[in-house]
Amino acid sequence: MKQLLIFIRKEFYHVFRDRKTLLMLFGLPIAQIILFGFALTNEIKNAKIVVMDYSKDITTTQITDKIEASKYFDIEKSLMSHREIEDKFKEGKIKLAVIFPENFSNDLFHLHKAQIQIIADASDMNTANTLTNYLSAIMLDYQRELVKHAIIPMSIVPEIRMLYNPELKGEHTFIPGIMAMIMLLVCVMMTSISIVKEKELGTMEILLVSPFKPIMVIFAKFIPYLLISFFNVTSILLLSVYALHLPIQGNIFLLYGESLLFIVTGLSIGLLISISAQSQQTAMFGSMMATMLPTLLLSGFMFPIENMPMPLQIISNVVPSKWFFIIVKAIMIKGAGFTTIWKETLILVGMTLLFLTISLKKFKIRLA
Repeated sequence: MKQLLIFIRKEFYHVFRDRKTLLMLFGLPIAQIILFGFALTNEIKNAKIVVMDYSKDITTTQITDKIEASKYFDIEKSLMSHREIEDKFKEGKIKLAVIFPENFSNDLFHLHKAQIQIIADASDMNTANTLTNYLSAIMLDYQRELVKHAIIPMSIVPEIRMLYNPELKGEHTFIPGIMAMIMLLVCVMMTSISIVKEKELGTMEILLVSPFKPIMVIFAKFIPYLLISFFNVTSILLLSVYALHLPIQGNIFLLYGESLLFIVTGLSIGLLISISAQSQQTAMFGSMMATMLPTLLLSGFMFPIENMPMPLQIISNVVPSKWFFIIVKAIMIKGAGFTTIWKETLILVGMTLLFLTISLKKFKIRLA
């Protein structure tokens, strides 16, 4: 018994002496509770919406004030044209539009029934459903207040239109997300392992002292994975169109061009990891941490970024898949052109140049 206690005490010493183990044992559960309990939530707050009021009377003003007072909505503008609303939806700047028709109050108080149009961006099915439910609840609450003082019951009938995804198919959300995750995972993981493997086998030094320039060695590593990733893009698009019946609304060449940019971004991240890592296991772990987890948690694919605390929203900006997810949704689902996604494209170009510059610089240092 005494020996057992000694061994147990020894094991405790081992655990508490190793900072990495302590971080894993105590830091990871705390971080997961904070992330999944407080930061990553499907509840939507402060969603950007617009209100288009053709009636402009006391009733529509009261309803608008009630919407604005809600924690769920943040009204961007109170008056816009239909064309402007469509542009805002394509740019992804609003989630919902509320349109009051002419004679809204007149219909409500004289006909005891008035219609209100709600347009939701259903390219994200879950968000669209949640927001329309929030808005319907606000309308119902206002209606109850009216009925308290009225002799004849009155009703507000919401006419809901789901933009881009009228049938509320889940494919509209998960295909762009899966596309971003698969491409990043394949490009980063394969590139990082490929170069580290050469380093472990000792053949990288032979390649570097060969007549080929180091940059040629890197390009030779890049090109097979570039072609494989292009094949993956084509496979995903063919499956989405012919198997899942999700048509590509935008320009196919623009989508391929943006995919090429994202593939190069992934390859440059893989190159940076491979130069920094000393073993295949380290490269694999680094790839998983740099690609899969950020794509799942911080790209907007599974959890709305707008609802996260400000520090996480800032961190999400350095996740490349977040920008590619926005680009693919805009081209495939909304049929948007380059004028809509140029900012996201520039961000990806900047990230790619940064990763490549750092990688090449570290590569030259190693040669020295």
